[in-house]
Amino acid sequence: MAASPAATRIDISGLGLSYDGTALFDGFDLTVEPGELLCLLGPSGAGKSTLLRAVAGLARAERGGVRFDGGCGVALMTQDDALLPWAKAIDNVVLGARLRGDRPDVQRAAALLRAAGVDAAAGRPATLSGGMRKRVALARLLYEDRPVALLDEPFSALDAITRRSVQALTRRLLAGRTAMLVTHDPFEALAMADRIVVLAGSPVRIALDAAPPRSGALRDPADPALRPLYLAVLAALEGAA
Repeated sequence: MAASPAATRIDISGLGLSYDGTALFDGFDLTVEPGELLCLLGPSGAGKSTLLRAVAGLARAERGGVRFDGGCGVALMTQDDALLPWAKAIDNVVLGARLRGDRPDVQRAAALLRAAGVDAAAGRPATLSGGMRKRVALARLLYEDRPVALLDEPFSALDAITRRSVQALTRRLLAGRTAMLVTHDPFEALAMADRIVVLAGSPVRIALDAAPPRSGALRDPADPALRPLYLAVLAALEGAA
């Protein structure tokens, strides 16, 4: 795999953003440290996906904004896998390279697909299950090799065993990058995150900002040492709901 780029710090400062005339974010601040994997949790409609879109430059801030200290290349994986229906799996993975006019690294793309549990010769999205399409979309994000990775519920369609292995792959390949990952699963956040942030309210505020014990590998979310944080996350989610 390609070497990790220099780590990037994300500064979200004074963010103001409305939806249908309602202030969703009003003076919102959040910093993601270089090389940190931050998991975002919160009830549906709490602004998690909108925040990722704002960081990706796809949602226009009315006030404040997002600043990158370091490389500002961003790769985004949305809830919808957004695969081209007429393209085979490997062609979807290298889509960004083709659009930029670069020569795609087909061998690297195939290796990422295999690591994600997808046959490198897999066909069009219509022939794949929802979980397989998620894995192709994840391979595409990892192929982009950007200093900032934004992932919106990347493992939601995977079974428990596959989810664990793909989480480990993602954790390993995002090492050295700055990442924001949206999830509805506290156990997923406990397993993967360097830092957990729970969003609540309207306008959005931070209900919890906490860090599990540092680890370079996937944690066991059933570890008794993580139970106090698990209970704190549950309490913040219940309060947010």
